[in-house]
Amino acid sequence: MTMFAWTAGLLAVAGLLLVLVVLRRRLAVVVVSGLSMEPTFHAGDRLLVRRMRLARISVGDVVVFETPDWLGIGEPPPPERRWMVKRVVALPGDPVPESVQAVVPERRVAPDRLVVLGDNPSASFDSRQCGLIDAGTLLGVAHRRIS
Repeated sequence: MTMFAWTAGLLAVAGLLLVLVVLRRRLAVVVVSGLSMEPTFHAGDRLLVRRMRLARISVGDVVVFETPDWLGIGEPPPPERRWMVKRVVALPGDPVPESVQAVVPERRVAPDRLVVLGDNPSASFDSRQCGLIDAGTLLGVAHRRIS
């Protein structure tokens, strides 16, 4: 093997690793569990998630965020991150939807918060029970189903 071929191969591997690192920082894969997003998504569906900040989120987007601490009351935190998949229905500054007003005393969504609902209201634990979601727990927007 010549020095040129060896160097070219090493550069190709380094380039591939760089591409993988960039993609990993922008994309994630999350597996849906539960019935809360049916009929849109089903348990076991794998979602390609594009990492985004709150400023780029729109009403109607399906977002993925870290399971809030209040779901584990009385239990030790899980060793790995757990994610929830829900649809955004209100953003900072928007009026709080009527279906959420029983648990949210404010009339408008607070800064750095959002209101999310599952597509299957009879099987979803969402802002109707827990109120506003902290945007700091946001992973991103579900871009597409990949399985």
